[in-house]
Amino acid sequence: MKILLVDDDQELCELLARYLRREGIDVDQVHTGPEGLQQSLAQSYDAMILDIMLPGMTGLEVLTELRKTSQLPVVMLTAKGDEMDRIVGLEIGADDYLPKPCNPRELIARLRAVLRRTQTDIKVQPDDVIHIDELEIDHSQHHVLKNDKALELTVTEYNILNTLVSHLGKVVEKNQLAEEAMSRSLTLFDRSLDMHLSNLRKKLGSHENGQARIKTIRGVGYMYVTAQV
Repeated sequence: MKILLVDDDQELCELLARYLRREGIDVDQVHTGPEGLQQSLAQSYDAMILDIMLPGMTGLEVLTELRKTSQLPVVMLTAKGDEMDRIVGLEIGADDYLPKPCNPRELIARLRAVLRRTQTDIKVQPDDVIHIDELEIDHSQHHVLKNDKALELTVTEYNILNTLVSHLGKVVEKNQLAEEAMSRSLTLFDRSLDMHLSNLRKKLGSHENGQARIKTIRGVGYMYVTAQV
């Protein structure tokens, strides 16, 4: 695993980098927003750890620019208690977040969970394509087309859609959806799944009759609803 660590706190970077390397993870470090964006686009990484408060460009600005051309998995580091930054980060495409100061072991667990999502479909045959309504879900390419136009989904959004479609016609409980699509359980007050679902709904749009594609079953979970239902 090779990751890019972007944080202007160089002492914290060294601490995290040493811990990550002891776990067999290759780490590159940069300390400004522009450097983080340039490095993430110039080299190949499995994931990025991105702080929000950075000189030159904020982490949110870096993520916004990155998502124009790349779906590199991103775990954001946010100030403790700053919920708005976490919400905005998830809205613009972060895969997960952790408040600072963070436990290095939890950070590694979150990183590995994000990476497991990207590897879900490695064993799927190239011709394994699902067609549902106007959507085409291609597991071999890890992409989704709507009316033959590619949807720019993050890894997490793709896995949420794939999980719901794989349980078509059934309600997927919220915790089950988090486990299958995000490779982790939800914690108290954790809104990450809600934000990913909100982003996914916006990108998918409604059916022609105005019916939502993803239905919330209050107190239970979610289900994908086809146009015929």
